[in-house]
Amino acid sequence: MTQPTSEPARPPIRFRGRSFMATVLAPIPPVADWFGDLDALNRRAPNFFAGRPVILDLSGLRLNREDLDGLLAELAARNIPILGIEGAAASLLDSRTPPALSGGRPAGEIAAPDESAADAPAPAEPQARETARSLILDAPVRSGQTVLHLEGDVTVLGAVASGAEVIAGGSIHVYGALRGRAIAGAAGNPAARIWCRRFEPELVAIDGLYRAADDLDPAFRGQAVEVRLLEDAIKLNLFERG
Repeated sequence: MTQPTSEPARPPIRFRGRSFMATVLAPIPPVADWFGDLDALNRRAPNFFAGRPVILDLSGLRLNREDLDGLLAELAARNIPILGIEGAAASLLDSRTPPALSGGRPAGEIAAPDESAADAPAPAEPQARETARSLILDAPVRSGQTVLHLEGDVTVLGAVASGAEVIAGGSIHVYGALRGRAIAGAAGNPAARIWCRRFEPELVAIDGLYRAADDLDPAFRGQAVEVRLLEDAIKLNLFERG
């Protein structure tokens, strides 16, 4: 007599959370001028938005539905797909628009300590954790690679090739040539800096402020350079090669 075979138990449905870094676009009036700046960035770094989730922050604009449709159409024409919308009135959004998003915060934000603990001495253990937040790469960053490390600094002991990208929540140190894109302070850190031995980037950014190659003083090209923010402007400084 053949024994009935039991089917293997199906695994339960599992739900997992996963975090991705999104780029936030926040148009400012006049919107036509803002699109002009966006087009200039796209010409200098044509693949900048490729594969990136993009959030549209409309808190700086007063729009009606026609304005919003036009804005989304202009972005779609530039191959910038919008994952979600922040700062828009609920009456402007429906099933034909990207969904409303809320509760977002800058990546890497650190919660403020309780007032009751403000006078307490800092324990030694967090200091050890802070040291471990740096990421050191022994190999060069090759074309097409993206290195994303929002928890601290990134140090590249080799070069960053053209078409490669390094994104750090803190500062970026490149011991070789910087020919790709370096984005420091991506977790909302205006004090972050970029250092490299040979300055030939496609784009540099600190705390959301970008400068493409065409916007940078050619006198610094090929030099050992420090990039920093000063009064909301990107500044370049030469430093001595060790």
